[in-house]
Amino acid sequence: MYAHLTAISRNAKTGPIPVSTTSADTCPPTCSLRDSGCYADGGPLRLHWDKVTRRERGTDWGAFVKKIERLYPTQLWRHNQAGDLPNDDGAIDAAAFGQLVDANERAQARGFTYTHCPPTPGNLELIRDANRRGFTVNLSADTFAELDRLPPDVPAVVLLPLDAPMRAAAAQTPGGRRVIQCPAERSPTVTCRDCALCYRADRRGVAVGFTVHGARKSAADLIARG
Repeated sequence: MYAHLTAISRNAKTGPIPVSTTSADTCPPTCSLRDSGCYADGGPLRLHWDKVTRRERGTDWGAFVKKIERLYPTQLWRHNQAGDLPNDDGAIDAAAFGQLVDANERAQARGFTYTHCPPTPGNLELIRDANRRGFTVNLSADTFAELDRLPPDVPAVVLLPLDAPMRAAAAQTPGGRRVIQCPAERSPTVTCRDCALCYRADRRGVAVGFTVHGARKSAADLIARG
C-alpha cells in the first residue's frame, strides 16, 4: 500500500486543499465501480494513480501518516481522490486505519473521505469512531435503494445519473432520506474548501449526491440507474 499527498490540489472542485491518492490495491472487491465506471479510471488522475500504485510516486503508509500529522490545525483535506481505506477484501484494517485517524487527530486537521468498503458491523464500528474523532468517512452508495439500506447515523454519498433533475434542489429517496447535490456541481464558484459538507459527520439522514463523471461516466450511469 502506497500513498501520495498533494499539498495544494489544482482540482477545480476541491479547491486548493491537500488531497491524497492511495494505491489501487486498496479498492475493495465490493466496489461496483471497480474497472467499470470509476471516475479515476482515466485522464491525468489515472496516470498519477498508476504511478502511486507502481510505487513510482508517493511513500509507504508510515511515511504518509507522518505527513498527515504535520498538517495545520483545522486544515480541511480530502483523503483518497483515488483509492480506498486500507482493507483486506473489504474488511477495514483497524491498525493501519487507526494510524491515519490518530494522525489527523494529533494534527487537529479536518480530514474527510469516502469508502466502498461494505457496512459490516466491524467496519461501521471503526468508521463511527473515526467520525467522532474528526476524521469523516462517508459510506458510498451507488443507488437511492442502496442508500436507504445504509445506517442513517453514518454520513453517506450517492451516485446521481447523468439526467438527474437536481440542479437546484434536493431530492428524497423512497425511504425518505434527503439527498443534496454536491454544491460544487451546482456552482462554478463553490469548492470543497468553501463547502465542507462532506466533512459534516453530523448531517444525520442527509446524503450528498454526485453526478457520474469521468471518462467512463456512461458505465457509471448504468450503475447509478440500478
